[in-house]
Formats: sequence, structure tokens, C-alpha cells
Amino acid sequence: MRSFTFFNPTRLHFGAGQIARLSEEIPASARILVTHGGASIFQNGVWQQVQDALSGYRLSRFAGIEANPQFATLLRGLEQARSSACDFILAIGGGSVIDGSKFIAAALCHDGDPLELLTGTPITAALPLGCVVTLAATGSESNGSGLVSHAARQEKLAFSSPLLCPRFAILDPNTTFSLPPRLISNGVIDAFVHTLEYYLTYSAHAPLQDRYAEALLRTLIEEGPLALASPASYGARANLMLCANQAMNGLLGCGMPQDRPTHLIGRELAALYHIDHAQTLAVIFPALLGEYRAAYHAKLLQYAERVWDFSRGDPEARVDAALNATRDFFRRLGAATQLGELGLDAAAIEQILAQLKRHGVATLDEQAELDLTRCERILLRAL
Repeated sequence: MRSFTFFNPTRLHFGAGQIARLSEEIPASARILVTHGGASIFQNGVWQQVQDALSGYRLSRFAGIEANPQFATLLRGLEQARSSACDFILAIGGGSVIDGSKFIAAALCHDGDPLELLTGTPITAALPLGCVVTLAATGSESNGSGLVSHAARQEKLAFSSPLLCPRFAILDPNTTFSLPPRLISNGVIDAFVHTLEYYLTYSAHAPLQDRYAEALLRTLIEEGPLALASPASYGARANLMLCANQAMNGLLGCGMPQDRPTHLIGRELAALYHIDHAQTLAVIFPALLGEYRAAYHAKLLQYAERVWDFSRGDPEARVDAALNATRDFFRRLGAATQLGELGLDAAAIEQILAQLKRHGVATLDEQAELDLTRCERILLRAL
């Protein structure tokens, strides 16, 4: 296991009725920019709960943050926050709303062009941020990272700073009951692949983290289909919400190698073709495992045995069974697992490779084993 430093400052309020605790977390004098996506927060009662909890507070509501938060949209939120002299941000939604709100929080404290914060300029200050999570998926409520889409550049731009870790996050599973099946499926896939990206690399002799990852994976396998089959199951929604949070709060990766080419190749798919983030992961990850089969063989055998219970027979057959089970799991959740199912063909591969080359493919793999040739093979496997 590698050396590491771990600190997570986000306080979690988990369970039914926790939105009522907002006033415990936000100073009464705060001028709050409340960010969200669409109208669902009015239909499912979340907005009413927020208003009740923050009665007497000064609120400025900014709506319309997209599933892949757009830079132009966030600039409008930035201007609204400035004109309202906001000094606190409350994000209501899933990872996209939270990511966009993190960017606004940093941009409000930056004197230069806000785009600089997405292209390498360090974040040195940010407004305090809190979250009411309504979609269990990315774990953005418990980390300091985010992604913003820039339409003109056809890019999803990453940013990160410990200053962007939310002060608190409220996770009430009841807020997810109005979600359509596609978004439930997306959340399960996102958490599953986040976990596998820590787990399915090479061995770091970190048995505790391995067991922790295996527990998350098995829980997602059990509870994901249950949440789709039994939409009224509070228990399934609660378990999914906690799994998504734990998959990306930083603890799982402590002391572990962290290769994330699936996410970074998937970002190009999402930026170019406006495909749901989780859908890109369901297509790219099985193909990537096929390509990295030899390098990750020991961990794939462990994955086959401990996660899918394939413990007997020829090792290669067990690896095959685990890879097939992974792809079938995504399909059971309603996701595509091939580029063709998304309406893309070989021409798309050339566009994706061009984007990867432009963005520097050498940064995609911690072990420096991923180049454009390997990316092409992965994409051809996914075709």
C-alpha cells in the first residue's frame, strides 16, 4: 500500500427529513445562491422543504444547470450571484448541479477570466458550498472535483481543489423517488465504474481497500436492479445513495493506484455526442477490461471470485465469465454496451481519437501504458 494523506471535511446528514437541518449549517446572515436543474424540485416537494428550513433567509434561485453543466449557463449563474451579492451557495441536485455550483463558487472569488480555472489556473479561494443531493451517482457532494462542458471547445474540462469540498451534504433517499429509471440506472453504473477504477488495476497489497470495494460492488449489484424493479423501496434507494457517496469520497483510493482511462475516454464521447456520462462508461469499461486483460489478470481473477462468485474452473474461463457478467449487469440496468447501440460507427472513433490527441493521451493512464494505438483498440472493441 502506498503512503497517503486523507481528509474529508464534508459533514453528511443522511436519511429521511434531514433537509430540515439546513439552518444548522448555513449562517442566518448568509445571502444564498440556490442552484438546481429543472422543475423536479418543485414537483417532488424538495423546494418546499428547503424554503421551510430556510425561512427568513435571503435566497436567490438559479435554475437550468444541465446534465453536462455548460460553461455558458454557469456564467449566467455567476452574474446572478454577483448581482445578488451572494456569499453562500446551496446546490440542489445531482453531480452536475454540484459540479457547476463548485465552479461558480470558485469563479466568484477569481479576478480573471473564469475559463482560466478550467484550463490550469490554481483555485485559491471559493465561496462556501452546501448540497442537497437528489440523484445518487457521482459522489461530488463529498469531494473537491468537478467537470464543466464547454460547447465551443467540444470539451469537458476538469477542475479540482480542496477548497471546493462542500461544507455539508444532505442525503435524503426520499428525494430520489421522482427520478426516471434512466437516471437511477445511470447512478448505479457511475458508482460501479468509479469503484472498479480503483479496484481493477494492479495489486497494491491493500486488502482492506479491496474488501471495501468488493462490498460496494456487491451491494450495487444487489440493490441497483431492486431499485428499478421496486421503485418504492426506501431501503434500495438509501443503499444506492450511500454507495455512490462512498465510491468517490476519497477513502476508497487511499494508498491505491488510480488509473481512470475509462472516465477520460468517456468524457470525449459525452462532449462530442452529448451522451449521458454513465452510458459512456457502460460502453467503454467492458472494452477497456478486454484490452487490459493481461495487465490486470490477477485482479480480474479476484474480481471474478469475490464479486461474481466464479471460483472454480479454468482461470481464463472465469475471467471471461466476469467480463460477461459486468456487461450483462449494465444491460440489465438498461444501458447500451456498444457504440453501435448509441448510433455511432467507425467514423466516431476517428473523432474521439483526434480529441484524445489534442488533449494529451499520455495523461490518461498512471502506468503510462495508454497511447492512441491502445485507445483505438479499446474503441474498436466497443464498436
